[in-house]
Amino acid sequence: MWLLRLAWVLAVVAGSSPAASPPAKASIFADLSAAELRAVRAFLMSRPELGLSPSRGGPLAKNTLFLVELLPPKKEVALRYLDQGGPRPRRQARAVVFFGGQAEPNVTEFAVGPLPRPSFYRPLRFKGGRAVPFTARPMTQLEYELLHRTLAEATEPLYRLLRDSTGFWFHNCSRRCLTFSDIAPRGLAPGERRSWLVLQRFVEGFFLHPVGLEVLVDHRDPDPRRWAVRQLWYNGQYFSSPQELAERYAQGTLAVARLEEPPSRQLFSSYEPRGSFATGTPTEVHGAKVCEPQGRRYRLRGNRLEYGGWSLAFRLRSSAGLQLFDLRFNGERLAYEVSVQEAIAFYGGHTPAAMQTKYMDAGWGMGSVTYELARGIDCPEVATYLDAHHLYDADGPVRFSNAICVFELPTGVPLRRHFDSDFQGGFHFYAGLEGQALVLRTTSTVYNYDYIWDFLLYPNGVMEAKVHATGFIHATFYTPQGRRYGSRVHSHVLGNLHTHLVHYKVDLDIAGTGNSFETMDVRFENISNPWSPGARVVQPWLHRQPRRSEHQAAFPFGKALPRYLLFYNPQRHNRWGHPRSYRIQHSSHAGPVLPRGWQEEKGVSWGRYHLAVTRHHENELSSSSIYAQNDPWQPLVSFEGFIRNNESIEDQDLVAWVTVGFLHVPHAEDIPNTATPGNAVGFFLRPFNFFDEDPSVASRSPVIVRPLDPPAFSRLEIQRWTPASPGPCVAPGPFAYNGTYRQE
Repeated sequence: MWLLRLAWVLAVVAGSSPAASPPAKASIFADLSAAELRAVRAFLMSRPELGLSPSRGGPLAKNTLFLVELLPPKKEVALRYLDQGGPRPRRQARAVVFFGGQAEPNVTEFAVGPLPRPSFYRPLRFKGGRAVPFTARPMTQLEYELLHRTLAEATEPLYRLLRDSTGFWFHNCSRRCLTFSDIAPRGLAPGERRSWLVLQRFVEGFFLHPVGLEVLVDHRDPDPRRWAVRQLWYNGQYFSSPQELAERYAQGTLAVARLEEPPSRQLFSSYEPRGSFATGTPTEVHGAKVCEPQGRRYRLRGNRLEYGGWSLAFRLRSSAGLQLFDLRFNGERLAYEVSVQEAIAFYGGHTPAAMQTKYMDAGWGMGSVTYELARGIDCPEVATYLDAHHLYDADGPVRFSNAICVFELPTGVPLRRHFDSDFQGGFHFYAGLEGQALVLRTTSTVYNYDYIWDFLLYPNGVMEAKVHATGFIHATFYTPQGRRYGSRVHSHVLGNLHTHLVHYKVDLDIAGTGNSFETMDVRFENISNPWSPGARVVQPWLHRQPRRSEHQAAFPFGKALPRYLLFYNPQRHNRWGHPRSYRIQHSSHAGPVLPRGWQEEKGVSWGRYHLAVTRHHENELSSSSIYAQNDPWQPLVSFEGFIRNNESIEDQDLVAWVTVGFLHVPHAEDIPNTATPGNAVGFFLRPFNFFDEDPSVASRSPVIVRPLDPPAFSRLEIQRWTPASPGPCVAPGPFAYNGTYRQE
């Protein structure tokens, strides 16, 4: 992924927001500003005992600041401030430092504060007090540059083979260059750093252009002069060195895969149009657009978002992406936090790179690769666009323009409607409420894949978390044996099967922090018919099952998930006597990525469960880490440890951990890109007896039609509370896009 490792990290969500500074309370969750990021970096760089050097250039064996982002306040402290008038939490940063310039290299995380003028730092500890091994660290741009240099030197003996078979080469190239994609995890056991590199033609959509050569490089040593190629795979055969492969080619005993010359236009991996639709309906004119005929119906102030009954604070953290805080409806908190934790894709294949690929995207800076959103494509033209700042593998904050968008979306289906027929050709009334939702969106381009992350807020108290997968498939070189692991999608390209899993944290506070959890499903009873002697009635009844401990509230893949997953406050009831509850509803067809306990599976033990419910603990804030990718065998964060002690979850502060995902067997229609329809998963957070009625009755958007003179129906009474006509949509200016992200 070296071409994409340019420079990232996070801080503020600012930019084109309609108002200047966030309200005081929401701002405790706001990302660090560019100024705060610079202040943290300057403070740490000034500490002689840390011995920090710039990230770019120089040797690999040095101490560098890798990541700076907000360190959110502890929940107890934040709630005391939000709800009880307590003191404002001290603003702090999380800083990740690579100590590579010492005898025993390691990675250490620090809390740095107070902001905006830091004066202290202290180490942060993982649960259990384990240190972070240096080999578990994420890759940096510098390490990619050194890998590139190593690969160029190693493939020099292969110049003739690559030139003759592909028309491209790696060593000393200018226009017809090869590039590479690196595979992770980097080895088979803790302490290793051996990466398989897939060589590809560097053309548009190079992910789909493997040339049949994969190279294993050992780059564990801090001195790149001691890095070495350990093995190669070419067109179905393994070789111990580049020299052996070159000799086989020179001898004429090598089975050579000769690739066709790529066309200069309409390359199969390109977005350029080709072909035509059979109907001839127009596609060269604009399609339907979103508009706001009377202006925006939401309010955005800094990192605080309000829409109808909804209010929340949000941030975009470099390590893992979008994070919502203090999610409320009509002033009542429903969740303290809802956030993306991790996204993984585990593959299978015939080539060594394919069988080794198990991507864990937090290890690639999933939240920091939030490139510019294109108006009218990634989000509607009328959306509000916000910038983000990241300090991730960079020597200062990097601004990502238009990294987040907010917009109201017509769903295209009514939220509610009814036609009340008189069954004689007329009606008693028609009523409907148009469907809309507010969308908070960002994207992560993690190497080949693009994830579109959405949180949707509906007027009836429903929240939806959703992720769409698109971008290029992760492809390897086609061999006949590869058909067992996917589909042939081009002459020399295999689309490898893989399973996507995404993990969310949902820290629910339903009418308070004292919550319980139960499941509900249907069972059938066979009873005597009370109104017809001698007859029987078979009917469903509600089977409720309180889940009193963490083990009882962990639902593994392979077993049926109860259809109602209810979180409720046992002390609070609605008007009709029911405990006030919210329901989690999955929209997913996830499955396990590996057998339980098998090597790399230990690093994603959260991926064993559709849902697991635990008690809130400050040392269990995240289910994954940026280190899991390169050391999944002994993960610093073991989710299984969250539920091992089997604590009581009755009338406690509960956290729901939700896993969603899907199996993707690539097919010809994934060329050039995987499309979003059918490739979206997520979950709903839905009220269940939390309110006394549907809270969307407060909306002034319904339309009611009543006949005044049935059965003639010549006069109608139309009731509405919005203008009679929405008016025209205003056409925006021409499309523009910048796409740069630069250090400020």
